[in-house]
Amino acid sequence: MWIEKDNKLVAEFQFKDFIEAFSFMTKVAILAEKQNHHPEWSNVWNKVTIQLSTHDAGNIVTEKDHRLAKAISTILKT
Repeated sequence: MWIEKDNKLVAEFQFKDFIEAFSFMTKVAILAEKQNHHPEWSNVWNKVTIQLSTHDAGNIVTEKDHRLAKAISTILKT
């Protein structure tokens, strides 16, 4: 699901419709705020693309990114 590309962890998620995609984004927003680590992301109808990197570490992938990616992946299993 997550791949490392251009110093970012990247994943694309597809849902049934816009409402499901936006619901997922809301859950991710709450996780990101709790971890004080905010993704770069985009949403087009039923697709959400997320890119994670740690800006204050020089825009590279760090443990913070892996932790958030793992938490995001957990959302999909519930």
